[in-house]
Formats: sequence, structure tokens, C-alpha cells
Amino acid sequence: MATLQNIRSKGPLLVIVIGLALFAFIAGDAWKVLQPHQSQDVGEVNGETVSAQDYQAMVEEYTEVVKFSSGMSALSDEQTNQIKDEVWKRYVETKLVEKEAKKLGLTVSKAELQAIIDAGVHPMLQQTPFRNQMTGAFDKDMLKKFLVDYSKMNAGQMPADYAEYYNSMYKFWSFIEKNLAQTRLQEKYQALITKSLFSNPIEAQNAFDGRVDQSDLLLAAIPYSSIVDSTVTVTESDLKAAYDKKKELFKQYVETRNIKFIDVQVTASAEDKAAIQNEMTEYTEQLAGTPADYTTFVRSTGSATPYVDLFYTASALPADISARLDSVAIGGVYGPYFNAADNTINSFKKLEVATLADSIEYRQIQVVAEDAAKTTSLADSIYGAIKGGADFAEIAKKYGQTGEPTWISSTNYEGAQIDGDNLKYISAITTLGQNELANLSLGQANVILQVTNKKAAKQKYKVAVIKRPVEFSKETYSKAYNEFSQFIAANNTLEKMAANAEDAGYRLLDKIDLYSSEHGIGGVRGTKDALKWAFEAKAGDVSGLYECGESDRMLVVGVVSIVPEGYRPLALVKDQLRPEILRDKKAEKIMADLKAANATSFEQYKNMANAVSDSVKHVSFAAPAYVPALRSSEPLINAYASVAELNKLSAPIKGNGGVFVLQPYAKEKLNETFDKETEEATLATMHVRMASQFMNDLFLKGEVKDNRYLFF
Repeated sequence: MATLQNIRSKGPLLVIVIGLALFAFIAGDAWKVLQPHQSQDVGEVNGETVSAQDYQAMVEEYTEVVKFSSGMSALSDEQTNQIKDEVWKRYVETKLVEKEAKKLGLTVSKAELQAIIDAGVHPMLQQTPFRNQMTGAFDKDMLKKFLVDYSKMNAGQMPADYAEYYNSMYKFWSFIEKNLAQTRLQEKYQALITKSLFSNPIEAQNAFDGRVDQSDLLLAAIPYSSIVDSTVTVTESDLKAAYDKKKELFKQYVETRNIKFIDVQVTASAEDKAAIQNEMTEYTEQLAGTPADYTTFVRSTGSATPYVDLFYTASALPADISARLDSVAIGGVYGPYFNAADNTINSFKKLEVATLADSIEYRQIQVVAEDAAKTTSLADSIYGAIKGGADFAEIAKKYGQTGEPTWISSTNYEGAQIDGDNLKYISAITTLGQNELANLSLGQANVILQVTNKKAAKQKYKVAVIKRPVEFSKETYSKAYNEFSQFIAANNTLEKMAANAEDAGYRLLDKIDLYSSEHGIGGVRGTKDALKWAFEAKAGDVSGLYECGESDRMLVVGVVSIVPEGYRPLALVKDQLRPEILRDKKAEKIMADLKAANATSFEQYKNMANAVSDSVKHVSFAAPAYVPALRSSEPLINAYASVAELNKLSAPIKGNGGVFVLQPYAKEKLNETFDKETEEATLATMHVRMASQFMNDLFLKGEVKDNRYLFF
């Protein structure tokens, strides 16, 4: 069990934090459990369905991994939604690649997976807890020993929290191992595609020339902005022609909804604020006395900031509190006062101030025996032996632990919810003198603790804070609810809602292209039911009232139109097409005017009405040129510069910001030597990026259906 003890030896509070990008989610609410009768499918990939129960199991598995890796006990709605999306994305990608890999005979064998683990360089392995403390590199021997020790573990002979931790560690590794195999299969498939794209000497030479051959050019242009939009007519036939030409760009692969909605947020009334102010005045008077237990007292006030009997740095306190600390003497009370930044009324009492070490080095030995009495006896024996001069590290090794010191600073515990054994543990570390020992009884175990070094002294405070959010009362919410209900009843069509919302004091909002894969409406929490309704309703329907948010918001939704899968209708893309048509018509007019002017020199073009001029330097084929005079990027300049003759005037060119002519006045070649291997390697890297698009192609081919909104 030595490896397990070593992993756990950082103490009850110290949590291993994993930086793996795949698991980059923190904090949230508990996962919503489906009812047993919900057996419908949540989606389909390549004709294969996934049930709600299977998807839920995958989400719960990933959620536990995220909790373990982040050290958090709960996840917020936002992070839970991120997990749902990541799980779905990972599931879809895995299924898409597995089908293609099966056709090609691509697999990942157990031997190959073991070879990856033995090599220990894969990014997923680098971010596990099984790392060498000296080098930070993945340690396969540490993993192997953990797995052996876990297989021999007797959960009945160790504290429940220890057994739970080891089980979580094992589940974490099982998840990593499974995803490592899936990731490796995808890497092999992508490598196969990438190797089908290769460079050659001609492409390498062209890429080199396109980078090192540079030109300086004179530019004269007539900007499109010189023609007023209202003087250009865009007809329905123009729009239809442009639509037909670009129709493939408007293909939509899932159905969406266009909606209108009203989101009402209930806030505290003047009466609510006055009532809270009166309560805070009473609490402040009690705070000025001497409460027997500040932790219990502060909790009883409904404060959003709990009291923890530890010295904290000023930066760990709410910003409005820390800004006022110097205004109060020790034992003094400040408040009540209103803080607009977080909508709270506040009071605080400055209890103590001390200059304490912020970084503390300590070591420990965890003591667990068959029962509490034997644990206490063994801990007393070990404590006495060390007090009598026995070597701390040697005794630690005797009990399967390293006894190596580790550092902890205020950032490791400030802001965390600390109570019970954790509070006892941190208090001991922060109050022990250097080289001083303590024998702590923590739950079903004892910890022999010794502080070995201290540094980075900082001024710290004990402050009892009462921070009360200014919340609305039940009466205020009922009034807002009744008024909104009456408005919805009287305006039960989209036309009436649009006509009367403003007069009633409500703001009607638009949402174009609402997707069923979204987790709500308008960024408001708790609107999943409204989202589900929107995808079941018909165009023109108006919903009832939805209570949502943090029980402080209300919502009504109207479906304006349904945009089916397929090509988006012309009516929905007109605003996208119109600017392009305007530009093309302006270009035609400018081209005609230039032709009529019969200009033959750069100076003539430069001196025309509405013309602007500029010089564009160091233009190469490899990078698009930006023209400040036109305020636009003009790729055609690069193309022309690569073939233009020196001092020869170009014909008029239709660009992004206007119609322009160019005249090169200098050409040069960068002082670089052509290296075929280097150029081909650069091109190969570009091909890898191109090949990475394969997943999108597989997605479109795989007929992926996402019905998660019906259940989650």
C-alpha cells in the first residue's frame, strides 16, 4: 500500500489538481437523474442509437472524473453543460472514427496501449497524478504499484474517506486508459489521411518563391464608399441570382427556430431593501458585542461569506471588505453599508491582525489501525518516539510512507469551504512553530504533523463578515408574477406581444437560429423546458409563463418561424447577400466610369474624382496585403504582384474595398537560401492542418442526430 499512502500523504485537504485540457472544467450542481421510464434515444450516429440511460452513464462517469481531478464536490450548471457537450462530442467522434477504422482494419491492441504507457510521453499521461515528484514526468512504476496495491486493498480495514479516494483514483485511471485507446485510434486514422498528402520539389519551390519574392507598389483606388448605398438598386432578381450562385454556402444540416421572447428579472423593491437594512442594523449591533461562536452567529445571519476561524490575507476577503480594513481598529465594527458591485448590505468586525508565514513546509505520518483505540495508541507511540529523538523519515518509511516535506500556502485553502477535520488540520499547520510536532485525531485516523520551515511573512486578518444579498420578498415576486401572467393572457399572439410589450414595461428580444443543442434561451439558467417547448411548437405559437433563473426570472417564448434542415430560404439570407451585391454593382459603375475616362497613367488615375492613393510595400504572394487607404485586406494585390512587370500599370482590379490600379516600382528577394527539405516539412505541417478537417466530413456523412434536448 506504499504507493497509495504516498499519493494520499499530502493530507486530507491537499487535493491533486489535474491540468489536462480534456478535463478543463471546474465547479457546479449535481447531475439530474433520469426517471427509469425514460428509455428513449438521445441521438444517433451512423444509424447506431444511444439511449438516454447510456448517455447519462457517460456523463456521470465524466462528471466524477472532473470532480476528482479538480478537487470539487459539485459542478455548476454551466460546467455541467460543458461536460454534456464534451461527452456527446467525444462519443460522436469515437463512433465516426471507429466505423472508418473498422473498414481499414485499424485497431489499437493491448500491447500498443501498454507501449504508450511504458513510453510515458503521451499528453494524457503527463497530466495524471502518477508523476515523479522530482522531474514531473509520468512514472509508469508508480502507476503499476498503485494498480497492484489497489488490487490488494481491503476497504474494510481503512477509513471510509481513504477507500473512497482510492476508488476514485482507480476510476480516474480507468477513464484515462479508455480514452487513451480511443484517442490513439483517432491519431492513427488521422495519420493515415495526413500521409496521403505529400509535398514535392515543385510545390516547395513555389512556396519558397511566394515568400521571398517581394514587391513595392503604388495604388490608386476609387473606394466603394464613395458611392452612396441608396443610389444603387438591388432587385429581387439580383438577390435570387446571387442566392443560386452561392446556394451551397447556405446549406443547413439541422433544424433551427427563430423566436421572440420576454425575459423578466425580479428585483428587490424599496420595501424589501428597507427590511434587509433593518435586519442588518440589528445584526451589526450583535456583532459589536462578543458572540460566543462567530461561525454560528455569522451563519445565522444568512451571510454569503461564512466565517472561518483562520487568519486570511486581505486579498482572500471580498474586495469591498478588504478596501475598508484599514478604516477599522482591532475589535471595531464597520457598517452596515451597501455595496453596489454585488448588490449586498455589509457589516464586518476586525477581530485580529498578525504577521504570519504564508508558505509553510511540513511533513506527516498517517496512522490507521484496526479500530479507534488501537489507532490512538499507535499514534501516541509514534508521537512519543519522534519527540524522544527518533528519525521522522525512517518511522514514516516503516509505515509505508515517504515522510517527505511539502509546502502549503494560503492560496491552497483560502476561498475553500473549510470546517471539521480540514479546519483542525489547517489550523495546526498554520499555528505550529518551526520543528514543532502535533498529534492530530482526524476522523478514523491520526496524523503526526511536523512543521519544518516557514517563509514569506504576510499581514493576515481574522474578520467576521456579514454580507447579505439584497433579495426580493415573496410578496414582490408574487406581484411581478401576477402582472406578467396577466400580460401573457392578454397578449397570447406574437402580433399582440410585439405591439404591447414596450407599453407594459417589457422588452421583446429576438433570437435567430436557436439550436436544440443549446442548453437554454437567452443565456438564462433553468430554461431547458422552454427550449424543449420551442422545438415542439408550431410557427406562431406563444408559450405560457416559465419560471427560471435562480428562481428570480420569468420567461415567455413565441416561435416566429421554423428553419428546416436543408438550404436556408432566400428570405433569411437576403441581409447577407445584399452587401455583396451592392459591392458588385458599385464595382460595375466604377469600372464603367474608369473606362470612359480612358486613363493611361498612374497619375491620371490618382487625380480622378473620389480617388485615394497609397503605397503598399513588401508584398509577397504568401501573405494578403492590407491597404490602409481602403481599410481592407486585398488578396488580389498579392496575386498581381507575383506576376507584374516593374513600372507597368495594371488594368482596373475589382477588390474588397474598391476598384484599384497597381504599378510596381521596386522588386526584391529576401536573403534566404532555398532548402527543399525545410520547405517540404513546412508544407507537410500545413497538410496536417488540412487533414484535421476530416472529422467534419465524417460528421456530415454519419447522419448525426442530436435529440438530447428532449431529456437533458
